[in-house]
Amino acid sequence: MSAVTVKTKPWIQELIEKLSVLQWVLTFLSMGISCSILMVSLLFTRLWILSVLYFTWLVLDWDSPEKGSRPSKWIRGWRMWKHFSNYYPIKLVKTAELSPQKNYVFGCHPHGIMSAGAFCNFSTEGTGFSSVFPGIRPHLATLAGMFMMPIYREYMMCAGMCPVSKPSLKYHLSQNGSGNAVVIVIGGAAESLNCTPGHNSLVMRNRKGFVRLAIEYGADLVPVFSFGENDIFHQVIFEEGSWKRSLQIAFHKYVGFAPCLFKGTGLLFNSWGLLPFPKPITTVVGKPIAVLEMAVPTERIVDHYHRLYMQAVLDLFDQHKVSCGLSEEHQLEIL
Repeated sequence: MSAVTVKTKPWIQELIEKLSVLQWVLTFLSMGISCSILMVSLLFTRLWILSVLYFTWLVLDWDSPEKGSRPSKWIRGWRMWKHFSNYYPIKLVKTAELSPQKNYVFGCHPHGIMSAGAFCNFSTEGTGFSSVFPGIRPHLATLAGMFMMPIYREYMMCAGMCPVSKPSLKYHLSQNGSGNAVVIVIGGAAESLNCTPGHNSLVMRNRKGFVRLAIEYGADLVPVFSFGENDIFHQVIFEEGSWKRSLQIAFHKYVGFAPCLFKGTGLLFNSWGLLPFPKPITTVVGKPIAVLEMAVPTERIVDHYHRLYMQAVLDLFDQHKVSCGLSEEHQLEIL
C-alpha cells in the first residue's frame, strides 16, 4: 500500500495568508478607536492642523455613508483579500441568477463573532463576487456608529459598506439605480453571543424590519447562509441570568454591540491567539423571493413574506448542509 500524501502549503504562503487575516482582525477590533485617539491626540501637537483639516472634512462629509459611500474597486480588489479567503478557505456558491435590473435585500446568516464570510464575500473581491454575480453591487450594512470614527469610516466606505439605517438602505434601494444588494446580518449582536462551533441557531423569528424594507421598495429577498462561520473562533458562553451575561446584554443595549470573550490560534505556533481557526466557510446565496411592492405594508403582508423567508433559509440549510461538511442529522433552529 502506498502512503497517502497530505498536501501542505509552502510556509511563506501560509504566513502571508495569516498576516492578511491578522490585519483584518486588528482592523476590526482596534482601528476605529485607535484612529479616534490619534486624531484627538494630534490636536495637542505641532501637527494639530492635520486634525483640524480632517475634522472639518468630517463635518462637511458627514452624510456620505448614507448616500452611497465611496466604493473603491481598487481597495476591494486588493490581492490581500485573495490571501484572506484562501486562509480558511472561503467559498462563494451561487444557486440562482440575479438580475442587474432589480435591487435585493440579502439576509445573511449566521452572524458569528466577526462575520468573516459576509465581509470577504460582499466587501472585497476575495471570492470574486463581481464575476459570480455580474452587474450586482453589494453593500454590507453595519452599525451606524462605526461611521462616526475618523479614518475608519473612510476605510469602510471604500469597501462599499454602509450604515444599517433607514436613510442609508433607502438610498441604495430607491435612489441609486438598479443592481444593488444591501447585505444585512440579521441576527446581529444578539446572535453573536451564542455562536460556538457546531451550534446552528439563528435569531430571526421576531426580526421583520428587513422584510418590511424589501416590501416598501420592491426589492427581492435573498437568503444567504455561511456554513462554518461559527467554527472559526471558540467563544466562552456565559449562562443565562449570570452577571457576566447580564453585562454583555447591557453593553449591547446601550452601546450597540455585545463584547464576546473568544479565542483563536496564534500566528506562528499552535497556541492561543487572535487569528481565527482555518476552518472552511462556504457562503451559499439562495434563490430570490419576489415581493409585492407596497409603500405601507400591512402586518399580515409582512408576516407572510417573513414566513416565506424563514422557510427559504431552512430549505437552503437542509439542501447544502451535507456538501458543506455537516451530517444529515444537523438541524437549524430559529429563535
